[in-house]
Order: sequence, then C-alpha cells, then structure tokens
Amino acid sequence: MLVPMTTTTRVLGRSGIQVSGLGMGCWAIGGPFHGLDGQPYGWGEVDDAESTRAIHAALDAGVTFFDTADVYGAGHSEKVLGAALKGKRDRVVIATKWGNCYVEETRVMDGMDASPSYVKMACEASLKRLGTDVIDLYQFHLNDYPVEEAEPLIGALEELVNEGKIRWYGWSTDFADRARSWAEKGAHCASIQHDFSVMNPFPASLPVCEEFNLASINRGPLGMGLLTGKYTAKSKKLGPDDVRGIAPSWMTLFKDGKATPEALKKLAAVREILTKDGRTLAQGALGWIWARSQQTIPIPGFRTVAQVEENAAALGLGPLPKEDADEVAAIIQG
Repeated sequence: MLVPMTTTTRVLGRSGIQVSGLGMGCWAIGGPFHGLDGQPYGWGEVDDAESTRAIHAALDAGVTFFDTADVYGAGHSEKVLGAALKGKRDRVVIATKWGNCYVEETRVMDGMDASPSYVKMACEASLKRLGTDVIDLYQFHLNDYPVEEAEPLIGALEELVNEGKIRWYGWSTDFADRARSWAEKGAHCASIQHDFSVMNPFPASLPVCEEFNLASINRGPLGMGLLTGKYTAKSKKLGPDDVRGIAPSWMTLFKDGKATPEALKKLAAVREILTKDGRTLAQGALGWIWARSQQTIPIPGFRTVAQVEENAAALGLGPLPKEDADEVAAIIQG
C-alpha cells in the first residue's frame, strides 16, 4: 500500500476540528435500496467484509473523516461503518445525515420528514447503528427543502448539541440561499455538503462556505465514477441495482446506464492536464478540488480496498498547481 509521505489536512469549518483533506463517502457500502417506485438509489451488491477491510485501509492511509447517511442501504451503511470503527472511534470524525424515511427490513425509501421531532428520533437511531455516543457532524439530507421551513430545525439541532448527542451540524444542499440561511442563523453550523467536481467546477454553495468559514464537503468528487477513467463509450450498461443504471433526473453524467457522450468529451479534454505529473486520473481530480479552495474536503465513494488506496494516496500528492486547476475549469466551462 502506498502511504503518503506528507498528508493533506483540512479544518472542518467553524468547528476547528482538523481532519484529513480527504474523507470516505459511505453511500456505496450500504448496498442496494430503492424508492417506492422501484428507482434504485444504491450502487449494487456489496461485500461487508471487503467494506470493513477498506475502512481499515483508509485509517492506515491517514484518512480520519467518514461520511454516511441513515438512508444509505436503509441503515446498513451506518451499521457497517460503526462495526468497522469499533475500538477506533477516537481516531475518526463521523458525519451522517437524516431527513429521508425508509424501511430497514425491505430497504425501501418511502418518504421524508423534516420535523424537529423527527430529527431527534433519527439521531437516536443513527447513534445506535453507529455504536457511538455522539455524532461529530449531523447533516440535513433534503437538498431543496424550503429555506423558511428548514429554519425550525436549527433550534432542534442546537438542543442536540446541548444534550451532547451531536457536536456540529450542516446541510447537504446545492443551493446558496439555503447554505447562507444556516450559516447566518446556526451557531453550530460547520459545513455545507454539495456536488463539486471537475465536471461541476463552479458550485453555488462554495462562495458561501468561504465567506462564513464553513467546510465545503464535496460529494461526487469523482463524477459518480466517471473521473476514475473506468467508463468509456464501449463500457457495458450498468445494472438495475446501480443508481447510475436507471439514473434519476438529477444525475447528469450518466443516462440509461452509461456515461453520456457530453461528459466523456469533457473528460477527454482535461485528462492530460489532470494526469501530467504522474497522478492517476482520480488523484488528479481530487487534487483539482483541493486547489480550488482551502475549505474543500472531497469524499469519494468506495467499495474496495484498491479504490481506497488509490484515492488516499492523493493525500500525499496535494493540490494541483493553480495554473493547471484554472485551465481545467476554463475548459470544462467552455
């Protein structure tokens, strides 16, 4: 395993907590789950033993930040992560999310609940699955929930902070007005999680994170796998248990189980810049994010030890040179 000689670190926004500059996104290790309409929201079948080995490999490589959600695998991701971190809890910062409702037994996502009473119930359930007494970062998972209706949640979250159930909180949202609302009103709001990658180089929430010293937690930093270079026009169609196989409307890089021609064309235009200093394509894409802002913490997903080792090795390579990062953004923007 390649262990970085130097390690990129970041601060988790207002919390002041130092974490590895790279987190591990635990969506995929939850395994399959679906909506009431049959829409898949997981990434296919998983091997829990391999997931556990991958989490341990991440720890060995210097990763200290893990991001999950209660809905991933209808609770399964939290259970796997909690079990893998047993006896290692003091070495890591755990982030999870709430807002979606689901049935654990059938792995069906069956609605949403943004009430202050529900957040307290959801928190207790996550604490139990994770096997911990406190959640370091608790994030609202409903991306486009109305700003005014979300404000009462701040009071409920502050109560959870006072009770010692959570340390800090944030919102997983791509909308700047929602990010700004919680940044201004939430005393313990430390982060905004949003889609950010080479393929989406100018997210609306990033300037808010920089203005208010919030961590910019970056979901989809490898473009749902596109930026690993694994998918081409000749790749087989992804299966029906993979969220990219029957891609929902918000997923723009894949359609009908394949990477879109438009996305592949953009990738081809920037591949050489991202890899010219010996990085893999994935490592270049992560270095590009670090070069864009000091607030950024990408959280690539994983299912295998090999994926973790490749991504974690980027910590030792650090940000891309600024001129290269700017050139990539200009090319993608067109």
